[in-house]
Amino acid sequence: MRALSTAIEGVLILEPKVFGDARGFFMESYNRRAFTEVTGLDVDFVQDNHSRSRKGVLRGLHYQIRQPQGKLVRVTSGAVFDVAVDIRRTSPTFGRWVGVELTAENHRQLWVPAGMAHGFVVLSETADFMYKTTDYYAPEHERSIAWNDPSIGIEWPLAAHGIDAPQLSEKDRVGQLLAQSEVFA
Repeated sequence: MRALSTAIEGVLILEPKVFGDARGFFMESYNRRAFTEVTGLDVDFVQDNHSRSRKGVLRGLHYQIRQPQGKLVRVTSGAVFDVAVDIRRTSPTFGRWVGVELTAENHRQLWVPAGMAHGFVVLSETADFMYKTTDYYAPEHERSIAWNDPSIGIEWPLAAHGIDAPQLSEKDRVGQLLAQSEVFA
């Protein structure tokens, strides 16, 4: 496994070693020792989540203001554009975002540390999105920032994938602007 830095300190793209031949492939999707070696982090994951969504579904930008979650995310079927937004007020990259395409074929994973808002949009007909978290889901502490907040300026690749408008949950339709959101110190 190797870790690639991004424009936001702490957000990492992870590329596992994939061993393939005519029969298919094998990879370790998670190995604590290898993760610690390449990231310098020793984290405890407490929950695994799996969602399946259709093309154009946009989930996010979510975070928990208390019980913040670090997330190790990946796609096992299909493709998504995955985004992390730095919402740590004292960070030099506060309000900036990074995005990466995660697909079943590229096997990439994204480490999204606590202190980030996170979201993704499905680019393929369907996508299975799996992620490990460092704290438990706490709906009373969950917050949502508007996916299209102009102060953040995420360049979602909607038109390039034939998506006229994203499909949003009610919670994401009423997401707040970053300027009005609770953020981390």
